[in-house]
Amino acid sequence: MSRNYKFLDPEGLYFVSFATVFWVDVFVRRLYFDCLVDDLNYCVKEKGMEIYAWCIMPSHVHLVFRSVKVKPDEMIGGFKSVTARKLIALIAGNIQESRREWLLKSFAKAGAANPNNSKNQFWQQHNKPIELWSAAVIEQKIDYIHNNPVEAGFVDNANEYLYSSARDYCGIPGLVLTLTA
Repeated sequence: MSRNYKFLDPEGLYFVSFATVFWVDVFVRRLYFDCLVDDLNYCVKEKGMEIYAWCIMPSHVHLVFRSVKVKPDEMIGGFKSVTARKLIALIAGNIQESRREWLLKSFAKAGAANPNNSKNQFWQQHNKPIELWSAAVIEQKIDYIHNNPVEAGFVDNANEYLYSSARDYCGIPGLVLTLTA
């Protein structure tokens, strides 16, 4: 993790973003989205993660969260480690994945270049946590997260994107257990 970005307050509310290695568009199949959604819900139910906003884009994830049981860096590190193993296994076992060989080679190439990994690397190492210190900054980050799919041209309205908490903020039950403002 960069020295410029750290989880300083273990009880703080944070905005984090993390991306796949080489910004590879992995999240284009429901199977892969569902893996992340399931693990986010597990973290909420079992690990003490409070999620206020989230969005899964093809190559990256955004969260506004607080960790109430473990340190936030341990929460995100554990989430990334578990999901990396699961997603690589899903890709390797998906005979319908037309990009399977290329994706697996990309993860192996990134892993070989990183002395912290024994084989593959799925996520980039940094999370760029930003502690949210005011209502205005919290609102700005949540708006940014929710408008990401709109800016990318995937949907016209933020609440139309299935893999985002924008739905929760519009009164439509979302896929992840979210604490809305």
